[in-house]
Amino acid sequence: MKIIVIGCGKLGSGLAVELARRGHAVIVVDSKAAAFERLGASFPGKTIEGIGFDRDVLESAGIGQVDAVVATTGSDDANAVIGRLSRTRYRVPQVIARLHDARQAHLYRSLGVHPVSTITWGVDRICELLSFQQFEAMLTIGDSDLELVRVEAPTLLVGTPVSALTVAGEIQVVSIERGARAFIPISGTRVHDRDVLCLAVMSASKPRLKSMLGGA
Repeated sequence: MKIIVIGCGKLGSGLAVELARRGHAVIVVDSKAAAFERLGASFPGKTIEGIGFDRDVLESAGIGQVDAVVATTGSDDANAVIGRLSRTRYRVPQVIARLHDARQAHLYRSLGVHPVSTITWGVDRICELLSFQQFEAMLTIGDSDLELVRVEAPTLLVGTPVSALTVAGEIQVVSIERGARAFIPISGTRVHDRDVLCLAVMSASKPRLKSMLGGA
Protein backbone atom coordinates (compact mmCIF):
# COMPACT_ATOMS: atom_id res chain seq x y z
CA MET A 1 0.00 0.00 0.00
CA LYS A 2 0.98 3.64 -0.48
CA ILE A 3 0.31 5.60 2.71
CA ILE A 4 0.72 9.23 3.78
CA VAL A 5 1.44 9.79 7.48
CA ILE A 6 0.90 13.41 8.53
CA GLY A 7 2.69 14.38 11.74
CA CYS A 8 6.07 12.97 12.74
CA GLY A 9 5.78 12.95 16.53
CA LYS A 10 6.00 9.82 18.68
CA LEU A 11 2.94 8.18 17.13
CA GLY A 12 3.54 9.30 13.55
CA SER A 13 7.22 8.38 13.45
CA GLY A 14 6.64 5.02 15.13
CA LEU A 15 3.83 4.24 12.73
CA ALA A 16 5.82 5.30 9.64
CA VAL A 17 8.80 3.14 10.61
CA GLU A 18 6.59 0.12 11.30
CA LEU A 19 4.62 0.49 8.07
CA ALA A 20 7.85 0.76 6.09
CA ARG A 21 9.14 -2.37 7.86
CA ARG A 22 6.01 -4.18 6.70
CA GLY A 23 6.80 -3.28 3.09
CA HIS A 24 4.46 -0.33 2.52
CA ALA A 25 5.47 2.81 0.60
CA VAL A 26 5.31 5.62 3.17
CA ILE A 27 5.33 9.41 2.75
CA VAL A 28 5.71 11.43 5.96
CA VAL A 29 4.60 15.07 6.20
CA ASP A 30 5.51 17.42 9.07
CA SER A 31 5.75 21.19 9.46
CA LYS A 32 9.22 20.90 11.01
CA ALA A 33 12.09 19.24 9.16
CA ALA A 34 13.79 18.37 12.46
CA ALA A 35 10.91 16.01 13.27
CA PHE A 36 12.08 13.62 10.56
CA GLU A 37 15.13 12.77 12.67
CA ARG A 38 12.81 10.48 14.66
CA LEU A 39 12.54 8.23 11.62
CA GLY A 40 16.22 7.29 11.68
CA ALA A 41 18.77 7.30 8.92
CA SER A 42 17.62 3.97 7.50
CA PHE A 43 14.00 5.03 6.91
CA PRO A 44 13.27 4.16 3.25
CA GLY A 45 10.23 6.40 2.76
CA LYS A 46 9.81 9.96 1.53
CA THR A 47 9.58 13.05 3.75
CA ILE A 48 7.89 16.37 2.95
CA GLU A 49 8.12 19.53 5.05
CA GLY A 50 4.86 21.47 5.13
CA ILE A 51 1.47 22.02 6.74
CA GLY A 52 -0.50 18.79 6.64
CA PHE A 53 -3.80 20.32 5.52
CA ASP A 54 -2.26 22.51 2.81
CA ARG A 55 -3.55 21.26 -0.54
CA ASP A 56 -0.26 21.93 -2.33
CA VAL A 57 1.57 19.87 0.29
CA LEU A 58 -0.95 17.04 0.07
CA GLU A 59 -0.79 16.99 -3.71
CA SER A 60 3.02 17.01 -3.68
CA ALA A 61 2.76 13.93 -1.44
CA GLY A 62 0.65 12.27 -4.15
CA ILE A 63 -2.60 12.14 -2.21
CA GLY A 64 -4.55 11.44 -5.39
CA GLN A 65 -2.81 8.09 -5.79
CA VAL A 66 -2.54 6.79 -2.21
CA ASP A 67 -4.41 3.98 -0.49
CA ALA A 68 -4.54 5.64 2.92
CA VAL A 69 -3.90 8.82 4.89
CA VAL A 70 -3.16 8.83 8.63
CA ALA A 71 -3.30 12.17 10.47
CA THR A 72 -1.26 12.05 13.69
CA THR A 73 -0.61 15.75 14.41
CA GLY A 74 -1.01 17.13 17.92
CA SER A 75 -4.14 19.07 16.97
CA ASP A 76 -7.58 17.46 16.82
CA ASP A 77 -8.81 20.32 14.65
CA ALA A 78 -5.97 19.86 12.14
CA ASN A 79 -6.52 16.11 12.05
CA ALA A 80 -10.24 16.63 11.41
CA VAL A 81 -9.51 19.01 8.52
CA ILE A 82 -6.97 16.59 7.05
CA GLY A 83 -9.47 13.75 7.38
CA ARG A 84 -12.26 15.72 5.73
CA LEU A 85 -10.04 16.82 2.82
CA SER A 86 -8.72 13.31 2.32
CA ARG A 87 -12.16 11.74 2.24
CA THR A 88 -14.30 14.34 0.48
CA ARG A 89 -11.92 16.09 -1.91
CA TYR A 90 -9.38 13.39 -2.73
CA ARG A 91 -11.53 10.28 -2.15
CA VAL A 92 -8.81 8.44 -0.24
CA PRO A 93 -10.18 4.93 0.51
CA GLN A 94 -8.84 4.65 4.07
CA VAL A 95 -8.46 7.63 6.43
CA ILE A 96 -7.41 7.37 10.08
CA ALA A 97 -6.91 10.27 12.50
CA ARG A 98 -5.46 10.69 15.96
CA LEU A 99 -7.94 12.05 18.49
CA HIS A 100 -7.21 13.51 21.93
CA ASP A 101 -10.79 14.43 22.87
CA ALA A 102 -12.75 11.18 22.72
CA ARG A 103 -16.01 13.14 22.91
CA GLN A 104 -15.42 14.20 19.30
CA ALA A 105 -15.20 10.64 17.96
CA HIS A 106 -18.68 10.87 16.42
CA LEU A 107 -17.55 13.85 14.32
CA TYR A 108 -14.64 11.88 12.87
CA ARG A 109 -16.86 8.90 12.10
CA SER A 110 -19.42 11.12 10.39
CA LEU A 111 -16.63 12.18 8.02
CA GLY A 112 -15.74 8.57 7.26
CA VAL A 113 -12.57 8.85 9.35
CA HIS A 114 -11.45 6.22 11.87
CA PRO A 115 -10.51 7.90 15.21
CA VAL A 116 -7.52 6.59 17.18
CA SER A 117 -7.02 7.98 20.66
CA THR A 118 -3.85 6.78 22.39
CA ILE A 119 -0.18 6.26 21.61
CA THR A 120 0.03 3.06 23.66
CA TRP A 121 -2.13 1.05 21.27
CA GLY A 122 -2.30 3.48 18.34
CA VAL A 123 0.53 2.11 16.19
CA ASP A 124 -0.65 -1.51 16.32
CA ARG A 125 -4.32 -0.58 15.85
CA ILE A 126 -3.64 1.62 12.81
CA CYS A 127 -1.45 -1.06 11.24
CA GLU A 128 -4.21 -3.64 11.77
CA LEU A 129 -6.84 -1.32 10.27
CA LEU A 130 -4.70 -0.71 7.21
CA SER A 131 -3.89 -4.40 6.86
CA PHE A 132 -7.34 -5.95 6.91
CA GLN A 133 -10.28 -3.64 7.43
CA GLN A 134 -10.53 -2.81 3.77
CA PHE A 135 -10.57 -6.00 1.70
CA GLU A 136 -9.09 -6.06 -1.77
CA ALA A 137 -11.90 -7.46 -3.90
CA MET A 138 -10.58 -9.88 -6.51
CA LEU A 139 -13.73 -11.32 -8.06
CA THR A 140 -17.50 -11.19 -7.64
CA ILE A 141 -19.38 -14.37 -8.54
CA GLY A 142 -23.05 -14.57 -9.42
CA ASP A 143 -25.32 -11.67 -8.49
CA SER A 144 -22.75 -10.23 -6.04
CA ASP A 145 -23.59 -13.00 -3.55
CA LEU A 146 -20.11 -14.52 -3.42
CA GLU A 147 -16.78 -12.69 -3.44
CA LEU A 148 -13.11 -13.59 -3.54
CA VAL A 149 -11.16 -11.17 -1.33
CA ARG A 150 -7.47 -10.76 -0.61
CA VAL A 151 -6.22 -9.61 2.79
CA GLU A 152 -2.94 -9.51 4.72
CA ALA A 153 -3.21 -11.73 7.79
CA PRO A 154 -3.39 -9.62 10.97
CA THR A 155 -0.88 -10.25 13.75
CA LEU A 156 -3.49 -11.79 16.03
CA LEU A 157 -3.93 -14.74 13.61
CA VAL A 158 -0.24 -15.63 13.29
CA GLY A 159 0.22 -19.24 14.42
CA THR A 160 -3.45 -20.17 14.20
CA PRO A 161 -4.78 -22.77 11.71
CA VAL A 162 -6.82 -21.62 8.71
CA SER A 163 -9.71 -23.65 10.11
CA ALA A 164 -10.20 -20.74 12.53
CA LEU A 165 -11.30 -18.69 9.52
CA THR A 166 -13.63 -21.34 8.11
CA VAL A 167 -17.39 -21.08 8.46
CA ALA A 168 -19.22 -23.79 6.54
CA GLY A 169 -21.15 -22.32 3.63
CA GLU A 170 -19.99 -18.77 4.42
CA ILE A 171 -16.20 -18.32 4.60
CA GLN A 172 -13.33 -20.42 3.24
CA VAL A 173 -9.58 -19.75 2.86
CA VAL A 174 -8.86 -20.61 -0.78
CA SER A 175 -5.13 -19.88 -1.00
CA ILE A 176 -2.17 -18.37 0.85
CA GLU A 177 0.59 -16.22 -0.63
CA ARG A 178 3.78 -16.62 1.38
CA GLY A 179 6.63 -14.63 -0.10
CA ALA A 180 6.94 -15.58 -3.77
CA ARG A 181 5.01 -18.82 -3.25
CA ALA A 182 1.26 -19.45 -3.38
CA PHE A 183 -0.46 -22.64 -2.28
CA ILE A 184 -3.80 -24.18 -1.30
CA PRO A 185 -3.91 -24.71 2.47
CA ILE A 186 -5.43 -27.61 4.38
CA SER A 187 -7.43 -27.13 7.57
CA GLY A 188 -4.34 -27.52 9.78
CA THR A 189 -2.15 -25.09 7.85
CA ARG A 190 -1.02 -22.35 10.22
CA VAL A 191 -0.92 -18.66 9.35
CA HIS A 192 2.53 -17.03 9.19
CA ASP A 193 3.54 -13.41 9.63
CA ARG A 194 2.98 -11.44 6.38
CA ASP A 195 0.87 -14.17 4.78
CA VAL A 196 -1.66 -12.87 2.29
CA LEU A 197 -4.92 -14.80 2.37
CA CYS A 198 -7.39 -15.27 -0.45
CA LEU A 199 -10.84 -16.05 0.92
CA ALA A 200 -14.18 -16.96 -0.63
CA VAL A 201 -16.85 -15.17 1.40
CA MET A 202 -20.57 -14.73 1.03
CA SER A 203 -21.32 -11.02 0.82
CA ALA A 204 -23.62 -11.17 3.81
CA SER A 205 -20.80 -12.74 5.85
CA LYS A 206 -18.19 -10.01 5.29
CA PRO A 207 -18.96 -8.30 8.63
CA ARG A 208 -18.45 -11.65 10.34
CA LEU A 209 -15.12 -12.12 8.57
CA LYS A 210 -14.00 -8.66 9.64
CA SER A 211 -14.85 -9.55 13.23
CA MET A 212 -12.88 -12.79 12.95
CA LEU A 213 -9.89 -10.80 11.70
CA GLY A 214 -10.12 -8.48 14.69
CA GLY A 215 -11.92 -5.60 12.99
CA ALA A 216 -14.81 -3.55 14.35
